Amino acid sequence: MFSGIVETMGRVTAIRDEQSNKHFTLEAGFVGELKIDQSVSHNGVCLTVVELTENSYTVTAMHETLVKSNLGGLKVGDHVNLERSMRPDALLDGHIVQGHVDRTARCTAVTEADGSWYYAFEYDADGEKEGMLTVEKGSVAVNGVSLTVVDSRQGGFRVAIIPYTHEHTNFKYIVPGSVVNLEFDIIGKYIARLIAAHSNG
Repeated sequence: MFSGIVETMGRVTAIRDEQSNKHFTLEAGFVGELKIDQSVSHNGVCLTVVELTENSYTVTAMHETLVKSNLGGLKVGDHVNLERSMRPDALLDGHIVQGHVDRTARCTAVTEADGSWYYAFEYDADGEKEGMLTVEKGSVAVNGVSLTVVDSRQGGFRVAIIPYTHEHTNFKYIVPGSVVNLEFDIIGKYIARLIAAHSNG
């Protein structure tokens, strides 16, 4: 489980294909603290550390992950938001993030707002009955970053990004047309599933 509070950005240094899988090697400031089999969120996708060197680590993404997230589009040199899994005694500063991306969205606009920024995103709304939707002032994880929704509408929303988040995550590289990962609020998804089950019963 994660909180959506990004620890650092990693940089992709190598990508290796193996059948339908991709192995991503990254450099990051906390490499010396990692262990094999440890879970790390990459742009909101939970992946397992499978190899370690002094300066880098490697994770593997399977085909389903690659087609459901923006990881399949990563290139060497790209920056990735990273967060290690939460400890049981840690403060939940963001919101409950599972590391299971629901779908991707496309950035449609970036607007500066007196030192901060508004980012607008659109996505296919076909999963809204399963809770893949946003609500005004609710939570959503965008590339693994826990954010508060503004201007929620069917198939789209905006988020406000403060300077600290802009500087310390890969939001500073997002432009109109960029593809990001979305994980919708798990509580909303459970409520939608319960309502659907009750309606069908």
